[in-house]
Amino acid sequence: MYRRRRTVGWSAALAVALTLVAVLSATIGPVAIPAVAVAKAILNEVALPTLALGTGGTLSWVHPFSFAVERSHAVIVTELRLPRIALGAAVGFALATAGAVMQGFFRNPMADPSIIGVSTGAAVGAVAAIVFRPAIPLVPDLQGLAFATALAAGFAVYLVAREGGRTPVATLLLAGVAVQTFLGAVVSYTLLFAGDSLERAVFWLMGHLHAASWGKVGAVWPVAVIGFAVALVYARELNALLVGEDDAHTMGVEVERTKRVLLAVASILTAGAVAVAGVIGFVGLVVPHVMRLLVGPDHRILLPTSALAGAGFLVATDTLARAGPAEVPVGIVTAALGAPFFLYLLRNREVHSL
Repeated sequence: MYRRRRTVGWSAALAVALTLVAVLSATIGPVAIPAVAVAKAILNEVALPTLALGTGGTLSWVHPFSFAVERSHAVIVTELRLPRIALGAAVGFALATAGAVMQGFFRNPMADPSIIGVSTGAAVGAVAAIVFRPAIPLVPDLQGLAFATALAAGFAVYLVAREGGRTPVATLLLAGVAVQTFLGAVVSYTLLFAGDSLERAVFWLMGHLHAASWGKVGAVWPVAVIGFAVALVYARELNALLVGEDDAHTMGVEVERTKRVLLAVASILTAGAVAVAGVIGFVGLVVPHVMRLLVGPDHRILLPTSALAGAGFLVATDTLARAGPAEVPVGIVTAALGAPFFLYLLRNREVHSL
């Protein structure tokens, strides 16, 4: 009961913080829009129509809200800023969940979603699509190819690390480093042929939410929610893995099957996020670690709080990325904020083994 109250309390607080950050983010841009106008535009957009009895005695669908909002403001909020906010929240939600899973899986606070090569795998597909698709129409679109190559990279790391029906964590880590290095070389070699596409490819590699759309939001959120749900189902197994694989086995955990599921979940979450937003670092590293310091290592609490905190963190950093006179890729902002903060934790000895 106490754990449930803590989970609900932290989750509610983080959900409120995410809502406030989202509303604030929607007010900021080249055209400043008052928070009240933003709230009205959102209510007009999301409120579901209800049945009402008309003057002629007939039932008809009517909108419960009809707030007066300047049309230009409504279009900016609902068609430009809300899709970007929703996409940032989905990407942050997915990356932070994957980071919490990876840190528990490896029992290492330095682990993040890119440790098994998925982010670099997505980069291979995205850069290939950017560079070669104009000349070769058969090349799949950027998001589809990036997602496919990301999963292929994660699967390749898993296959390389397999030893006699088992997947040793140390071998998996080394295999991830080797595959990342090789795929990084492939990306660099592909960029040699980029020509006029070089700027676009480099911009993608920096990580951004510039091309957000409701279509991308609809593609990422189901992946994020389903992946989170599966990870939450395995929260008890993740807790058991923290004390070691042998002890987890004595607790009744099917260790190898659990490891396969967790690797698949982390890979899919990371692939879905990176495919639409590029390589955004430090969200999956810093956010779960900070939440672990605040709520403890129990993944039944850590997973939902990390996911919500990741969503809010990326929306906030993207707001900073576009608040200045010139927009910068959000991946630069997350790295600029995340790296010094993580060094601060390290210097204060708050980065420790799990």
